[in-house]
Amino acid sequence: MRNEKRNRRQRWRLAKIEEERQNRSSRKLAAQEADVATDLADPCPGLITAHHGGKVEVRGEGGRHYRCHLRASLDQLVVGDHVSWQSARNEGDGVVVALDPRTNVIRRPDRYGRLKPVAANLDRLFLVFAPLPIPSSEFLDRYLVAAELSGVPPCLILNKADLIDDKARPRLDELCAIYRHIGYPVIEVSATEGTGIAQLKEQLAGRTSALVGPSGVGKSSLMNALLPDAGAKTGALWAQSGTGRNTTRASQLLGLPNGGDLIDSPGIREFGLWNVDKEELLRGYIELQPLVGQCRFRNCSHQHEPGCALLAAVDRGAISKERLTNFERLAAAQGEMRRTGRWQRNDD
Repeated sequence: MRNEKRNRRQRWRLAKIEEERQNRSSRKLAAQEADVATDLADPCPGLITAHHGGKVEVRGEGGRHYRCHLRASLDQLVVGDHVSWQSARNEGDGVVVALDPRTNVIRRPDRYGRLKPVAANLDRLFLVFAPLPIPSSEFLDRYLVAAELSGVPPCLILNKADLIDDKARPRLDELCAIYRHIGYPVIEVSATEGTGIAQLKEQLAGRTSALVGPSGVGKSSLMNALLPDAGAKTGALWAQSGTGRNTTRASQLLGLPNGGDLIDSPGIREFGLWNVDKEELLRGYIELQPLVGQCRFRNCSHQHEPGCALLAAVDRGAISKERLTNFERLAAAQGEMRRTGRWQRNDD
């Protein structure tokens, strides 16, 4: 059943079922914790690197990995979380006992429209896109705005550069120029030919980063190029749509040979922008934000009013007309979704 066809009672019933499922899971975790809490060592720092059902994988001091239960009182943990945990002296599973404060967190809506965290404490978000089909700047803006609102500096990766032909090149150059003008780095790479991989490795070294983007843009192929031993699966493009099958099913954090960590997450089409109002959305457009409050009219729509600071900036070439149009379209779409209570599924 599509989300937009569910009435209020059906949505309430589904939310109730989910709440009961989470309560059962919490009781199970509490029981597991009680089983292992009898003989634990002193707390020590660790890093969440993966989930395994009701347990998490923790990287401890020295780089060794441990599987741990969770304290039932803890909020949902995600890859990238820094935690305190206790190992079991009998070589059994340990227990995560505390979550350290997060510097930032990436969220996405679940199927009930509630925001859930998917990764935390990132230094850089790498948005991967491909030349075919030629991407929409509005689509890319959703990721960039979400990254800005989450406090994670973004970088764009144009993958599959070996597929760029003379027909696609002009539009792709125009698209990349828009984002470079704003200040976003754009790296052109080819995972199959190795072009640009050395430059990408330099950007990743010493940082905790994540690869995000729609299916079919080659995130798993990039993972294989950066981490040949990671065993990331690659998928063939769907012949009819030109999009790809999502080959990454769960988030994981992998150590890079030159230092730093890379979070590989399932393809995410939207980052929870469904509940963002127009004013907050404007904060995600970094080149538009400084112009807020400079319009002649306080309730300026930034579309046709005289004395609009944003339209004036477009006329003098200071900001992109395409980005301003994207902002207005996204603001209208977000307003409609908040008004109707509808949201799109985010699963690839």
